[in-house]
Amino acid sequence: MSHYCTYFDRGYLVQGLALWASLAKHDATAVLWVLALDAETAEMLRAQREPRLRVAELAELLAADIELTAAQAGRPKNEFIFTLTPCLVRWLLRTQVEIGAAGALAYLDADLFFFADPAPIWSELGEGSVFVVPHRYPRWHDDGAWYGKFNVGVLVFRDNQIGRACLEWWRERCLESCRLATDGSCYGDQKYLNEWPRRFAGVVVSRHEGLNAAPWNWAGLRWELGGGHVQVGDKVLIVFHFAQFRQVSGAWFDSGQLEYGIMPLRLRSRLYGKYWDALMAAESQIRAVRPEFRIGVRGWRVSLGPWHIALLRLACGQFWWRVGPWWIAGRLGLGRFSGHVLGWYRGRQRGACG
Repeated sequence: MSHYCTYFDRGYLVQGLALWASLAKHDATAVLWVLALDAETAEMLRAQREPRLRVAELAELLAADIELTAAQAGRPKNEFIFTLTPCLVRWLLRTQVEIGAAGALAYLDADLFFFADPAPIWSELGEGSVFVVPHRYPRWHDDGAWYGKFNVGVLVFRDNQIGRACLEWWRERCLESCRLATDGSCYGDQKYLNEWPRRFAGVVVSRHEGLNAAPWNWAGLRWELGGGHVQVGDKVLIVFHFAQFRQVSGAWFDSGQLEYGIMPLRLRSRLYGKYWDALMAAESQIRAVRPEFRIGVRGWRVSLGPWHIALLRLACGQFWWRVGPWWIAGRLGLGRFSGHVLGWYRGRQRGACG
């Protein structure tokens, strides 16, 4: 069996179920351990009656990790959520015998979706002890100095001395601080990953461009749309990170892509169309148990933000209108340059602050 873990609350319940459906489809041996952050999420997950979908509740983790409980009392909710990542992985490796027997545990962000077999994750790990994936920012908009070289979205820890040592070091740093620092010194649980290749032997840095493709790196990658699959460079797309994607109202959606550029029509319709279908299927599963359940809608007021950024969002086509299989931005491809514009603007802001 291949073991994976994640965590989410009611706000990410449909995303979490879509992740599981895509993982189960492409990996028949997959077991997904989910830390449910509220009672409703735990109830809905257990109602699925999936033997390979294992559910734990936050209270269990807190009872087993006194230092995490202490951290919860002293930090904002978003910083506490970041603190959960290494604590969850460590707890599962310590307590679940079947994960120890398998020898490794992968962590996945809840807003991931698999388009193909995740076997390349494990083959790239090989005999290594820790697996990380670079952000792969485009050269013209490299935010590594602020958000880190690597993304937390896909990680693997082998249950050996090096894997456990790296995990312990990461957990200690996160217990110290998970601030979203404006000076670039710290970014949640993520920027600590920069230190791993230097501090620990056996850290494998992924070279597979189809692993954790995302809004922040799509513009720097070469894409081809085949009949049965999507190609990224010379690799098949394995998993895409649908960060910041939200329904705004009705058939309108916030792509979350302004910062790095808006995808071309055919590519976004292929990827986001399939993901939205999966979210709708997940919603139907939940409504079979709770008919009143609906996917959360963000609304225009929150989505537009400050007026000067709102103008850029509208001008570049950050908001998509779903018409059948097509996701319309209405900007004739000009939106792909939004990352250049916003990068220049934020660079000036950071320069003024520094």
